[in-house]
Amino acid sequence: MKFEIRYTDKEISAWGGMELLRRLIISTGIDKKLSSMECLPRQGSNRGYSPLQLIISFWVSIWCGCNRYMHLEIIRQDKVLQNLFGWREMAGYKAYLRYFNKFTQAINQRVFQELY
Repeated sequence: MKFEIRYTDKEISAWGGMELLRRLIISTGIDKKLSSMECLPRQGSNRGYSPLQLIISFWVSIWCGCNRYMHLEIIRQDKVLQNLFGWREMAGYKAYLRYFNKFTQAINQRVFQELY
């Protein structure tokens, strides 16, 4: 992978290296696999975020150093990350809590069997 370093007048972010994560997600096809999985819990609200966005933005948060749900608010304000991954807006930490609370042992088993 070749990168060119030069001056730009575009927005920049401390998390600019997340382009590598985005490319990894796309090249492995994990985003397509996750979006096609019927066993992932669905949101009940029409305002709910897609499971794909919640999972990938959670990964992005971890790669950015977040180690508590409350830390997810740090990257929520980063417009560059939103643009990089094509998200209109990012969920607050409570949306992650609500979504991950939908997982049971049976759902976990089905999800990881299908991913494997």
